[in-house]
Amino acid sequence: MTTLLTGPDTLTRDALAVLQPGFAGATAPDWVLRRIGEGLSSVALFGRNIRTPEQISALTAQLRAERDDLLVAIDEEGGDVTRLEVRHGSSFPGNYALGTVDDLDLTRAVARELGGRLAACGVNFNWAPSADVNSNRNNPVIGVRSFGADPDLVARHTAAYVDGLQSAGVAACAKHFPGHGDTAVDSHHAMPRIDVDLDTLHARDLLPFRAAVAAGSKAVMSAHILLPALDPNRPATLSPQILLGLLREELGFDGLIVTDGMDMEAIVATYGIERGTALAIAAGADAICVGGGPSDEGTVLRLRDALVAAVRDGELPEERLADAAARVRALADWTVRVRGAAEPGADSQEGTAPGTTSVTLSGSVSAPATGTAADAPVGLVAARRAVRVTGTGKPLDEAPYVAAFTPMANIAVGDETPWGVAPELERLLPGTETGSYNSAGIDGTDTAALTGKVLAAAGDRVIVAVVRDLHRHAWMADALDALLAARPTTVVVEMGVNEAEPRGALHIATHGAARVCGTAAAEVIAGRV
Repeated sequence: MTTLLTGPDTLTRDALAVLQPGFAGATAPDWVLRRIGEGLSSVALFGRNIRTPEQISALTAQLRAERDDLLVAIDEEGGDVTRLEVRHGSSFPGNYALGTVDDLDLTRAVARELGGRLAACGVNFNWAPSADVNSNRNNPVIGVRSFGADPDLVARHTAAYVDGLQSAGVAACAKHFPGHGDTAVDSHHAMPRIDVDLDTLHARDLLPFRAAVAAGSKAVMSAHILLPALDPNRPATLSPQILLGLLREELGFDGLIVTDGMDMEAIVATYGIERGTALAIAAGADAICVGGGPSDEGTVLRLRDALVAAVRDGELPEERLADAAARVRALADWTVRVRGAAEPGADSQEGTAPGTTSVTLSGSVSAPATGTAADAPVGLVAARRAVRVTGTGKPLDEAPYVAAFTPMANIAVGDETPWGVAPELERLLPGTETGSYNSAGIDGTDTAALTGKVLAAAGDRVIVAVVRDLHRHAWMADALDALLAARPTTVVVEMGVNEAEPRGALHIATHGAARVCGTAAAEVIAGRV
């Protein structure tokens, strides 16, 4: 599409204001700084932009030199989905671990600490928490990102997370409305469809979003999913019935509605990114998330011009675009006020948003050799409390062989972030070695070959088999069963959704694959609890 406008008039500024684009590099490209001057009100950071906390702080300072009230967004759920610690693994367990512990003070404290780290780096908008009820045990994209399968549990922890995050001065964003938990398709790849009745949607999927709205969540993210009971024709992101009728009018949400990534195939393959963007704003969305894939200036200009053209063609009311831009600016204003309240000399507690209170951590965990419960970081405390152990095996006192059975990572998690137990086991039990095994070339006839490779690599050492969502991967379950038949002393660590029957001399469920979850499992294996 040819650029329609040469100057940043009101319409152009509003079109830029509703975009939340990403970009490449550890510093801001000139085009980003230039577009901020023309009205761009938000940018998004991804793993490709992250090096160190100091570098992130310098980057956000560079951006805010152009516009002090800029929204800097990130997809930092903690747990398996981390951008802040993309190369090392998260210091915080994810939602599934927190839901397993089911301590609201702990969830609030984890979210507050995570928010504090984001705020210290200059990030003020987090696309978290996931408020999805993981009702489909085979869901390929939500899983451990959900607090669990119980709607009431998910609702109360969503509210606690929102409270904790926003008490640190970072805007929360409950996602993926009206609920992505009952899908068998990843919307990064295709359009999921949920065929349930309205009563089920209200009693199950919508309950956590009602809790998020009641807790004052500053934003809600829409899902690219088709729910015929609500709208038989358009996915939630493009549906006025769902965004305006349900979220705005019925649930009473008055904050920012941001879309899931508009470059995801669920939208691109059906509508195209430019038309999808215009339809989303017309349907009631206020901000367009884009840039997980395309991160260039051309994409931003195409989307800007698509919005301008939609207004001029009568497909998008100008007042709807203006309202969306105003909501983006209102959220940006809130972040500035909160930041001001946190500065030295302000009346509010440092880092605490007006109208909120500080949180305390309840509960305890057995003190490991590497630190007591009282002085351990809250993320590690939470990870330790989430561990569940079954079996009669004894802790190890010699270096084992770690066999990591590795499924393909979904796009939300990514394949950059390390996971497992081997690094911490190597520290606790020097000499630990590891190997990674996947489904490449594996079918029913190859299980014995894979098992043979593991046994040969392990020699006479005890094997620690690390799995992830064992119940979803037949190749993994078959290989593990064969391994246990040959070596019954094998320790099994499940780092995904804990749905499969426990196996192994020791079975350790961490309820997530964050770095701290691996640390907590290694402590159990080595008897350091």
